[in-house]
Amino acid sequence: MNLPKLPHPAEALILAKIAPAIVERARHVRLMAFDVDGVLTNGSLWYGENGEVLKCFNALDGHGLRLLGESGIRVALITGREGPVVARRAAELGISLIRQGVRDKVKAITEIAQEQGCTLAETGYMGDDIIDMAAMQRVGFAASVPNAPTYVSQVAHWVSNQPGGSGAVRECCDLILSAQGKLSIFFNPAALRMSGSLQ
Repeated sequence: MNLPKLPHPAEALILAKIAPAIVERARHVRLMAFDVDGVLTNGSLWYGENGEVLKCFNALDGHGLRLLGESGIRVALITGREGPVVARRAAELGISLIRQGVRDKVKAITEIAQEQGCTLAETGYMGDDIIDMAAMQRVGFAASVPNAPTYVSQVAHWVSNQPGGSGAVRECCDLILSAQGKLSIFFNPAALRMSGSLQ
C-alpha cells in the first residue's frame, strides 16, 4: 500500500499557516520573479559622496533565492531602477535572469517566462508598488509585503509577515519550497553544506 508522502516537520509548520488555495498556487511555480527596491531591500536608497547608490540586502533572503535556484525553480529580478549594485548582488547569488530600468513589468515577466518555457500560470511575482500591480495580476502566484500600499497588497494572493528587506523574500521562498515538498531536501547535512556557501 502506497501511503501519501508526509511533509517534513518544517514544511508542515510553514504550510499550516497558509490557505490551501495559496499552497496550490505556490505548488505550480516554476519561475519566481522579484522586484528589488522595497522587496529585496527595505526601499531605502543611500547616496555616497560621489553619487553612488548603496542598498542593503538581507542574507536570509539571499539564501532563500539560492535554495529556489538549487531546487530547479528559476529566479528573476525585475526592477524599475538601474545600477551596478543589483547586478553585483544577482551575480553573487547566481541569478542570470535580471532586468533593470523596466517600466513595463508585464512585458518583462512575459518575455522571461517565454524564454524559460514557462506559462504565466507557472510564474510568480513579488512586488510592492503600483509599477508591480499589473504583473502581479497576470501571474499564477502573486506575493507582496506588509509595508506595501494597501491597494498593492490587495491584489496579491499572499502577503509576507516580514517587511521588505527583512526576510520577506525568504518567507516567500520557504513557502514555495514547502508547497512543492522541496524544502526538506536542505535539511540533509550535505545539502546544507552546498547551499550555505554564499548568501
